[in-house]
Formats: sequence, structure tokens, C-alpha cells
Amino acid sequence: MTITAKVAAALCVLIALSSCANTIKGFGRDAANTVNATQNAGNRVANAASR
Repeated sequence: MTITAKVAAALCVLIALSSCANTIKGFGRDAANTVNATQNAGNRVANAASR
């Protein structure tokens, strides 16, 4: 392999790894938002039932 091909391959790997990290972080945020929304909905139902 030429040096150019090796550098290009390394850049592709770095881009792929950074994309995966962003996807995992985004999934974590989405999951946290889902948990918060579920807890809020449960609290609203509990408050409505106690009235």
C-alpha cells in the first residue's frame, strides 16, 4: 500500500469511530429523555388520581 492509501484508510477508520461515538451518545440522551418523560407522565397520573 502507498502512504496515501494508508492515510486515507486511517482517516476513514477515525471518521467511522467518531460517528459511532456520536450515535451512542445520542442514543443515551434519547433513552434518558424517554425515562424522564415516563416519570413525568406517571407523576401527572398520580397527581390526577389523588385529586
